[in-house]
Amino acid sequence: MSVHVFLVRHGESVWHEENRYAGITDIGLSAHGRAQASGLAAWAGGADLTAVWSSPMRRCRETAEGCAARAGLPLVLEPRLRELDFGVAEGLTRAELRERLPGALKAFEADPVGNHFPEGEDPVAAGERYAGFLAGLRAGHPEGRVLVVAHSTAIRLALCRLLGIPSRDYRRVFPRLANCALTELILRDGTPSLLALNQHVTPGVPE
Repeated sequence: MSVHVFLVRHGESVWHEENRYAGITDIGLSAHGRAQASGLAAWAGGADLTAVWSSPMRRCRETAEGCAARAGLPLVLEPRLRELDFGVAEGLTRAELRERLPGALKAFEADPVGNHFPEGEDPVAAGERYAGFLAGLRAGHPEGRVLVVAHSTAIRLALCRLLGIPSRDYRRVFPRLANCALTELILRDGTPSLLALNQHVTPGVPE
């Protein structure tokens, strides 16, 4: 028995254009992000989903609500799906970090796990809580098709954890997760398989 899991990064947020670190900062979607979420919801309506889960953060809830409605399913919020806390980098752009905290930024770029931003969450712990969620998900949905709406950094860390990739390489191996694009996994007997990465389901809506 196996479960198909579709991991999706939320739609574009209001901080996207400035590329601000938005870990635990509870921001919403931009107008473009809402259009992306609408396209994802249209896909969800015909995807034969058995469950829809989401991070409780606003940008994810706003993305997932339409998907659950179109699929005729309840939306389940899960705290373990939150983004990791970026500590001193929260709310800052890369340029602002380079000006205010050049040493921390340089160390982060060299090893984003061993040198994660001061006062932030340990990225290894974030990957472990995602992996724990997915293990429980498989037990609860042994043969389902499950949509999980969450966050870019935490999803990439979870992928590394599941696929045996060193966590410190998450930015190199997975340089980008597109908003509202599918990353499809099969979880079978504890062995994950990656079927798709950044698969777009909204061809009429630009990234």
